[in-house]
Amino acid sequence: MAIEAPSRRRRIEDVASGLFRERGYAATSVRDIARALDVQGASLYAHVTSKEDVLWSIVDRAAARFEAAAGAAERATAADSATDRIAALVRAHVGVITSDPGEASVFVHEWRALGRERRARIADRRDAYERRFRDAIADGMASGEFALTDPAIAAAFLLTALNGLATWFRRDGRLTPDRIADHFVDLSVRTLAGAT
Repeated sequence: MAIEAPSRRRRIEDVASGLFRERGYAATSVRDIARALDVQGASLYAHVTSKEDVLWSIVDRAAARFEAAAGAAERATAADSATDRIAALVRAHVGVITSDPGEASVFVHEWRALGRERRARIADRRDAYERRFRDAIADGMASGEFALTDPAIAAAFLLTALNGLATWFRRDGRLTPDRIADHFVDLSVRTLAGAT
């Protein structure tokens, strides 16, 4: 089966993403990816230099999508309350995961399989992304919108819950992405406000 030229690399990445999500990066070989594409392993190397390069492309693209969505959410709510900022960040995060749960799952679970330098780059980007949540939480504590807590722990708590979505979300599930986002926003805001 021939893969069309303009989409070859993306098709390889999409197939690899599915396999990485299903089996894990370590348990997926280049041969497995080639077999799923119905091509010879050697011909796959005409488009990718290594399995790690494929993982890097997936993880880098997912990180960029999370960053862009969070940046847009922050710009749209810059003058708003901390509650509105957290709500926008939560909605943006849910939107990225539900738009491509396979890619999001690979990002959330497999980025640590990258080589040292690439792993460090993603860790720095993850820290910067998490800082957006920490800063909004700290601002909410300062304004009295949120209960006093450790902003880093609160941000880690929210992001852990949000990232869990990548493991259970189904496009044909009971709730639409917007309704899931509504629930996550409600739970996040009530948790941060100290609701019982």
